Amino acid sequence: MSCLGNLLWFLCCGLWQGLSWLLAGLLWCVTIVGIPIGLQCFKFASLAFFPFGKEVRYGGGTVSLLLNLIWILVSGIPLAVTAATNGILLCCTIIGIPFGLQCFKMAKLALMPFGTEVS
Repeated sequence: MSCLGNLLWFLCCGLWQGLSWLLAGLLWCVTIVGIPIGLQCFKFASLAFFPFGKEVRYGGGTVSLLLNLIWILVSGIPLAVTAATNGILLCCTIIGIPFGLQCFKMAKLALMPFGTEVS
């Protein structure tokens, strides 16, 4: 079932959300200092393309908190707003509710990407 969900997700809105994470990663990788943050964006782009069947666990310490604060100010807010808007629009229909919930998962991840683990 997760394979079908991932396929429908990719066609509906996963492609655009994954491409936005890839674009954020590329922009971060332009500078030497931003390469670790860009690599994290590439990891989450694969989650944005195919989120069904994967679980996100949050954790981390002080360094993760500092990186999340910098991330929110620079790149997190646009990604979170886009994902939340998609989630609201998808939840307007009964069929779109599972996809909307995945959008909300991506919006939360866009606000706190560091210190998370995807399994």
